[in-house]
Amino acid sequence: MRRQNILRTLLFIIFFSIGATSLFGSIICGEVLQYYHDRQRLKAKEELSNRLKSLNTDYDALLQNLEKDPNLLERIAPLVLGMERNDANTIYPKATEELLEAVKKALEEDSGQQPTEPVIPAWLVRCSEPTRRVVLFLAGAFLVLISFIWLGSAKQASQEEP
Repeated sequence: MRRQNILRTLLFIIFFSIGATSLFGSIICGEVLQYYHDRQRLKAKEELSNRLKSLNTDYDALLQNLEKDPNLLERIAPLVLGMERNDANTIYPKATEELLEAVKKALEEDSGQQPTEPVIPAWLVRCSEPTRRVVLFLAGAFLVLISFIWLGSAKQASQEEP
């Protein structure tokens, strides 16, 4: 009799745990999915903020260089405005199409190596579908009911039998 109670208790714990986890997962699936989306948005905002900070430091350094060297403005103005340079004593390199394509490929490879967004787990995407969510909820409820009805405490046999 003792062995039967231990087995019944063990099965109750297993069935109830799986059922409760399934119920909890189906109920909280939307919030977990929202959490992953919020993490993605936060990561994108942090990257944007870091990029803006980098641009600010670059512009601050450029402004400091302009204050130190007034001739710098005359040298970089044609580059910024896209004008032809008129200095006869200087040779300016021209960018060819092949060079631009090679640089573009190198930049694409570099940006492709670093994933920018955290990946949403596949199980979460599957569980968030409405039909699967309902099935998960019903299966969990069924397991909890089974564990209470058939594996709950056994009725004690009366000791008064002659």
